[in-house]
Amino acid sequence: MTSKPTKTNWSYPTRVLFGPGRLEELGEVANGAGFKSPLIVTDPGLMKFPVIEQAKAILNKAGIEAGIWGEVLANPTESNLAAGLKVYQAGGHDSVIAIGGGSALDCGKCIAFMSGQTRPIWDFEDIGDWYTRANAGGIAPVIAVPTTAGTGSEVGRAGVITKEDTHEKKIIFHPKMLPVVTICDPELTIGLPPKLTMGTGMDALAHCLEAFCAPTYHPMSAGIAVEGIQLVKENLARAVANGKDIDARGNMMSAAAMGAVAFQKGLGAIHSLSHPVGSLYGTHHGMTNATFMPYVLVMNRPAITDKIEYLAQVLGLKGGFDGFQAWVLALRQETGAPHTLKALGVPDTSKGDLIAKMAVVDPTAGTNPVPLTEVNAKALFLAAFEGRL
Repeated sequence: MTSKPTKTNWSYPTRVLFGPGRLEELGEVANGAGFKSPLIVTDPGLMKFPVIEQAKAILNKAGIEAGIWGEVLANPTESNLAAGLKVYQAGGHDSVIAIGGGSALDCGKCIAFMSGQTRPIWDFEDIGDWYTRANAGGIAPVIAVPTTAGTGSEVGRAGVITKEDTHEKKIIFHPKMLPVVTICDPELTIGLPPKLTMGTGMDALAHCLEAFCAPTYHPMSAGIAVEGIQLVKENLARAVANGKDIDARGNMMSAAAMGAVAFQKGLGAIHSLSHPVGSLYGTHHGMTNATFMPYVLVMNRPAITDKIEYLAQVLGLKGGFDGFQAWVLALRQETGAPHTLKALGVPDTSKGDLIAKMAVVDPTAGTNPVPLTEVNAKALFLAAFEGRL
């Protein structure tokens, strides 16, 4: 099930404190990491919940006075990042504690990264060795505290920021963007509504699935992807049906982190299409991934049949590729994921050509098992809009 061995580079993630109640260790962790004046970065929705004040109180008890910036957008933009960076610099902060979903974690990591840079952020896009342009000594440390189970940004070395003039989602990368410590406390996901539980969980599935199907050689990531898919199969529907199921919540947090580790192997057309749709229409990333998933599976079928049949066997699904596809469709229906882009909120197909052009140059397109072209990318967009499998 692996590709031909070749020369490559591998990297695995940071220290993770996992389990219910681990947020209480935030002060100890921050002191241990040398944080003196951290900025808590989060989003407006989470500001309404007690976790932010709870985190601030835990830090205060440890002798650390933290600032708070709670204006992260659902799809962070360069101006949104600039606003957070301004608060960081004005407050004389030396570190970031990013609390929230993928957007808050990504934006917090990018604030910490840009705090010591003089070049524009787009100079550090995840292209070749562009990350070497950065002043590594100027990158502030980050503690990541996820409150959703989806992106896995808490164990990643990159952040996604939308370039406003082109509506492109850009991946900003540097090895030192990896959080120094991650606190995965499933109790923090208890208040997540069923719809967002579904969307973030389907994002984790998309990461694991696309990573496993990517044609690159990375057997460690491939193995992690398989176990991540198994965890999604056993726990996502449970977490959506009963948000207080702490075991299901915990297993989904594990699946999310595993997906982010796994996609070092690569992603594919699910993400290549979701990125422009999300940036143009403001759709939720995980839900957009869920919508595109079965259509991309169909297109990639000639190149991934053996891998999907293996997955079906591991997951205990009968029917090989068709059985796996049927499971994906059933999971989407059971958890409330939209079947079409129209149901997701995309109004029409007028931007199909633009989305296809954006998809083929997205950094995730290069590892799709079937080469992504403007022709098949537009065909996927139209199929997903109309519901044609």
